[in-house]
Amino acid sequence: MIRVMDSRTAFELADHDALGQAELAAAGEVTATELLDAAILRLEAGRSLNAVIADLFDRARADAAALDASGALRTGKHGPLAGVPFLLKDLGASLAGAPEAMGSRALRTHVAEQTAWIVDRYLDAGLVIFGKTNTPEWGNHCTTEPSLFGPTVNPWSPDITPGGSSGGSAAAVAAGIVPAASGGDGTGSIRVPASCCGLVGLKPRRARTSFAPGAGHGLEGLVNEHALTRTVRDSAALLDAVTGAGVGDPYSAPLPAEPFLRAIATPPAPQRILMATSSPFPGPVTDPAVVAAVEHTAATLAGLGHLIEPGAPTIDADAVADAIAVLHTVSNAALFALAREHLGRDPHEDEFEPSSWVMIREGFITTGLAYAEAIAAVHAQTRRFAAQMTGHDVLLVPTLLTSPPPYRLLDQPRGTTRAFFDVEFATTGWTALANVTGWAAVSLPLGVIDDGLPIGVQLMAPDEAVLLRLAAQLETALPWAGRRPPGWVGRN
Repeated sequence: MIRVMDSRTAFELADHDALGQAELAAAGEVTATELLDAAILRLEAGRSLNAVIADLFDRARADAAALDASGALRTGKHGPLAGVPFLLKDLGASLAGAPEAMGSRALRTHVAEQTAWIVDRYLDAGLVIFGKTNTPEWGNHCTTEPSLFGPTVNPWSPDITPGGSSGGSAAAVAAGIVPAASGGDGTGSIRVPASCCGLVGLKPRRARTSFAPGAGHGLEGLVNEHALTRTVRDSAALLDAVTGAGVGDPYSAPLPAEPFLRAIATPPAPQRILMATSSPFPGPVTDPAVVAAVEHTAATLAGLGHLIEPGAPTIDADAVADAIAVLHTVSNAALFALAREHLGRDPHEDEFEPSSWVMIREGFITTGLAYAEAIAAVHAQTRRFAAQMTGHDVLLVPTLLTSPPPYRLLDQPRGTTRAFFDVEFATTGWTALANVTGWAAVSLPLGVIDDGLPIGVQLMAPDEAVLLRLAAQLETALPWAGRRPPGWVGRN
């Protein structure tokens, strides 16, 4: 019987994914309290990563003790994830009574008044929430280095960003602090950190989960919420836990034909996969190591019986970039209003990141017509993209066009919001297209650069089930579970 009596056992538990830890608890090998204590030990060992910026230990201990006392872990009342320690991204995943700064100095004393629907689903699944993870201000950046809390360190190297905006969650999972943590994705904010940190990062299809009770959707449908994991099966199980609509949601995705965790047990039928290695935006050149990773993935999928064809849908790159910029300026102006309400005064310029301030100022002067035109452009490009994918089931592309980027690249002001996103898209390439179209997309750690840094490869499709089935096939054919970064907790 496993008992968390010392740090060695706590670190050994890190080798189990979320379902593996829950299976130990269900079998009586370990209690929820012991799983939590082990995760806290690992968190303390990994403090230098700066992945977690708010501890919720007292609340977590009460929740774990209640699970143990109820006997629910043995009965399976809460499902296959009960008792597993879990971290929330400090943006989007609100927990009533917990700090909620969203990476912003203007909100440094803000406390959430409501619990998000998706967090209620996590709690209903028996996950034990014990902290909140670092994020850039309002999720504006595909890197995690807010001035409020400081940069999160990538466990693979202190010289490269862990990505963003779910970088704190990604670093915590990659380092072995937790097997899974929550994330959100507006232009790649789950998949970029997954690529930088060697993880599985699934962005669900639009409206798979709910933004209740605070909103109907995020960034006019660009944002989706899910998680960072080390295994495909954990991603599937977590998606099962949060699939569905909240009361009064404006729209929702059709329910899946079967639970995602069950679906991945069956290989997919042969898929027609379109493969591209170049960017959908003009100018950027894809790193040869990234091209090689995509091509190797394509060859592996072909060997598994899938049809691979070169090519890619084209979009009006200017229309997409302009629309994303406009939607972000309006969103930042709205968040400025939230900060003003919280502070009881107008926030000062120096209470925001310089790049956020550019977006805020542009948001103040963005007209209703410009906003409506941006929404119309998103819809038009979605139809154009989908029409060109007719005859194919899946799109295979890079996650990032480059190796994991350095710090102080993806968070800097560029004079205008559009110029800011031009720099981002020169690195991220395809990620934003999944947000614009509402398609599901997953980044998988299928490549390695010569120096050992991970490379993510991305699959996109209208629905998650086929992506998760393909991901499970690739996880078996090109296993990544044994890779451990230098910053893995307990390594030394």
